[in-house]
Amino acid sequence: MKRWSVPEPGAAPGLVDVARKFATTLTDTKGVTLPPAELERLLLSFAQEVTEFATPAYEAAVLRFTTLFSTAPIGIALADPSGVIMEVNLALAKLLGSTQDRLRGKHLADLAATEHGATRIRAGLERLTTTDIGKVIERGIRLDHSEDGGLTTNVTLAWLPGDRPDTHFPVLMAADADDLHLLGERLMHQNVHDPLTGLPNSQAFTTRVEAALAAPRTEQIALVYLDLDGFKVINDGLGAGVGDEVLKEVASKLSAVFTGHHDGYVARLSGDGFAVLLRGEDLTRQHVVNLVDRALEDLNEPVYLGGHGIGVSASVGIVVGACRDGGHIELRRAAELALHRAKEHGKAKWMLFDPDEDARDRSRYQLGAVIAGALENGEFSLIYQPTVKLAKPDEIAAVNAGLRWNHPEKGELDSEDFYPLAQTTGMTVPLGKWLLAESLAATARWRERFGDAAPDVCIRLPKRLAADDELVMLVKEQLDRHDLPARALRLCTDRESMFDDNGEVHDSFTVLADLGAQLVLTISGSADLELIPRHSLPIRHVILSGPVVDALADGAAETDVRHLRQLVERGKELKLRIGAEGVRSAEHAARLRELGVLAARGSFVADSATGDEVDEMIERHAG
Repeated sequence: MKRWSVPEPGAAPGLVDVARKFATTLTDTKGVTLPPAELERLLLSFAQEVTEFATPAYEAAVLRFTTLFSTAPIGIALADPSGVIMEVNLALAKLLGSTQDRLRGKHLADLAATEHGATRIRAGLERLTTTDIGKVIERGIRLDHSEDGGLTTNVTLAWLPGDRPDTHFPVLMAADADDLHLLGERLMHQNVHDPLTGLPNSQAFTTRVEAALAAPRTEQIALVYLDLDGFKVINDGLGAGVGDEVLKEVASKLSAVFTGHHDGYVARLSGDGFAVLLRGEDLTRQHVVNLVDRALEDLNEPVYLGGHGIGVSASVGIVVGACRDGGHIELRRAAELALHRAKEHGKAKWMLFDPDEDARDRSRYQLGAVIAGALENGEFSLIYQPTVKLAKPDEIAAVNAGLRWNHPEKGELDSEDFYPLAQTTGMTVPLGKWLLAESLAATARWRERFGDAAPDVCIRLPKRLAADDELVMLVKEQLDRHDLPARALRLCTDRESMFDDNGEVHDSFTVLADLGAQLVLTISGSADLELIPRHSLPIRHVILSGPVVDALADGAAETDVRHLRQLVERGKELKLRIGAEGVRSAEHAARLRELGVLAARGSFVADSATGDEVDEMIERHAG
């Protein structure tokens, strides 16, 4: 008997199982020829089971198609193989201002309002018939409208498979070209505009700047970047909804000031960042500054939202005419640099881009970018400043250790040349760890060589390292590595580094003091000094610094002497040892000693000393 073939693997799993069952039955006859009646019964059972399996799937497919056909937002007409319409959906009837009944029976080409349109539809149907393409798109065909006479549409022609093999039925789909054009315009607008404020977005602003740079050279260009100051306070304090309303008001005020002047173009670049492009042959720097001043005044005027009068300030960067040859990237970078400088100078102000300052900033930023590599390549070394006892200037009380960068091109750089950059790039913690490790290694070497005559080492912790959760572990590891007692280390800090953002004393300082490390607080007045009893700070030494010390350098006014004497007396009441930094001369040191200062450092001893020079000083003291 002929074997039944199993359906292809792509067939539905259920149908495959049915076919395999009957194939097994018909082939496993044990060599006996089935009677015609038995064979008929098996085949009828097979056909019935296949029908039962296929009917639900068929009905589901029909339901899906009819639902899609009836609810589709575009007009659809189904035709017979000759092109005569058998069914239309409601969308097509509405599109053509007609009814479904009136459209049935027409030829697809008869839907066209012009003979040219009808010819294009017939030609499209012919292409479907004679080629293998799946669809034909005809744009701009006018279809007949019962009221308006004609409607411009985009028509798609395609084939749908028939209910018998090798049969196909044409389908026409039509969409209002005007609606599509409006939709495209809306999408384009959304793509280049900020949804909250309605202003052009960063992409649109870049395009406008590029176009301005391509204009004749006689035209002057100015870029204004604005960032709201402290906008996070508004968002966090009054809610994001109020913040959004404030941004809308800011956008409105900026548009009112700049639009209409020198082809002003205002955009929102980011959360609270805005930009303005100005251009014109008569545009001057003063014109730009006047407009910016007016904008800042308007922004300060409070806006009343939810019972709150809210005013904002902004930092502004301005670039006029410069960097044009560098293209839009260089121009925008210049505006950003000017904006950053405005923020650094206290906010709520504007700053003009300065090419000379830009060159200096570039040099600084290049320096900051390579700190990590310089640390890895061994370009940093320790530099020292000895602190001596004022009663015995030959005796070293402690050695303050700092960092020096031996730059291969710029030479020796002191910490003030690179620490601010390290703060920006996040390198203060690695530098602080290196300083701690190397300083304690030097201390261990001094103790081994000079015994009890070896001085303590004092290091100033960068603020970010002072707040590091691993500071205690880091200090303890280094002390243990070099077999040093904790009292050999003095950690110098200041008011800002002592407290966290919530005004709480960093726990690490208390733990380090409990371990035996000596904490040193730099103070500039009585307010700093009173932090010690108020917060029970574990401070053993204070270092007078700044104007309170400088005032006694060239003589001594009575008020200055009285102020410093009060600080010293209050320090003694708190059982603190009093030192000073920035001492310039022997006379300066003598005045401080008379007022009770015990130790000092500064140019009267040495502004700085290398490791070898400190070794010689310690050796003289030890001798």
